[in-house]
Amino acid sequence: MSAEKRLKQLGIVLDAVTPPVANYVNAVRSGQLLFLSGKGPSAVAGVRPRGKLGREFSVEQGYAFARSVGLALLAVMKSELGSLDRVTRVVKLLGMVNAEPDFADQPQVINGCSDLFVEVFGERGRHARSAVGMGSLPMGIPVEIEAVVEVAAARAAAAPAHSRARRVTAQRGASKRAAKARRR
Repeated sequence: MSAEKRLKQLGIVLDAVTPPVANYVNAVRSGQLLFLSGKGPSAVAGVRPRGKLGREFSVEQGYAFARSVGLALLAVMKSELGSLDRVTRVVKLLGMVNAEPDFADQPQVINGCSDLFVEVFGERGRHARSAVGMGSLPMGIPVEIEAVVEVAAARAAAAPAHSRARRVTAQRGASKRAAKARRR
């Protein structure tokens, strides 16, 4: 199923992409890969969550934060590509959890994003992943996630087919001219 159709089916409306908070860009494309910069959880009532998992926040709250980060990453993908249907594979996630030193449930927290990507992309959303604990994250956010996705070429596939048709036509024309020349 199309990722765009799946979003609609799930009732998900993506927010506008938030601008970077420092000297970087939201995404960089290199070949067929799109590298997405780390994003933090959405602000609630204009306030961005601050605190550590295992102290201020539970695993369930962390899961919800990671899901909101996944939505922000989807918004970046859509903004960069025009359609989520151009994502051929979610390749890798790096999930960072601002946690107390003895907190050990980073994988369950980052599942908030991983589960979302599988819901939206199906099998193409399954990915390699690291879920690690951090002593702190920028602005005290509880979760930050970055991603790498594989991307289909943008309608460039039509150009080679057109060029191929021209080559075939030119080859046929050359063959006909050669046959005509041999008959003379």
